[in-house]
Amino acid sequence: MSLKGRVALVTGGAQGIGKAIVRHLAQAGAAVIALDRDDEAAHQTVSQIVSEGLTASAVCADVASSKSVAAAVAPLLKRYGAVDILVNNAGITRDGLLLRMKDADWDAVMSVNLNGTYHCIKVVLPSMVKRRWGRIVNISSIIGAVGNAGQANYAASKGAIVGLTKTLAREYANRCVTVNAVAPGFIETEMTAGLPSATKDALMTQIPMGRLGVPADIAYAVGFLASEEAGYVTGQVFHVNGGMHMAG
Repeated sequence: MSLKGRVALVTGGAQGIGKAIVRHLAQAGAAVIALDRDDEAAHQTVSQIVSEGLTASAVCADVASSKSVAAAVAPLLKRYGAVDILVNNAGITRDGLLLRMKDADWDAVMSVNLNGTYHCIKVVLPSMVKRRWGRIVNISSIIGAVGNAGQANYAASKGAIVGLTKTLAREYANRCVTVNAVAPGFIETEMTAGLPSATKDALMTQIPMGRLGVPADIAYAVGFLASEEAGYVTGQVFHVNGGMHMAG
């Protein structure tokens, strides 16, 4: 699959899953922009990828702010004319049981995970519609499908992303814009690195493949959904979790 000539924007592209997606799309030939609120980390990631002879750049923005997103994307649209591929990967957690959860923690997760996805789509979508070609891939989560104690805010945000994905898929299919979601299981990132050993051991018993995923597992799924070959795939949730959740 080749993405040569395509422009891709990946939010939360500085590290973890986002970094793997940026590298994979660049390896497929796309000009990739890593958008992250950690400007230094984003530029470090891009420097590594560019040193491999690939095309990538970095922009700093906070997806929770529509103004920040608009200001960051405007120069890209002016330079390239359109963003062909949008990967909404930026996300945070603020865990806690619901009765102990602070309103600020609920709002923060919704602002980044859900509102951030909306803000980025709203800015990029018009250029896709105009060109009658686009790929939007939203990163949901297994937690959005099955829930998890202590993550009511995170589960709600990731479940809502699925509803948003399916709705936009219906709205823009006739404009040749596909909208899909990838729902990772438990992946080896900084977010899971802090889990106690006992928790990780318990997780392994629930994963038929007997291991955590790696960021590249998610990047490969995104790469397919972003490709020309996936042009007849829209409104789908691609579960990548080693068999932990087998949706009916």
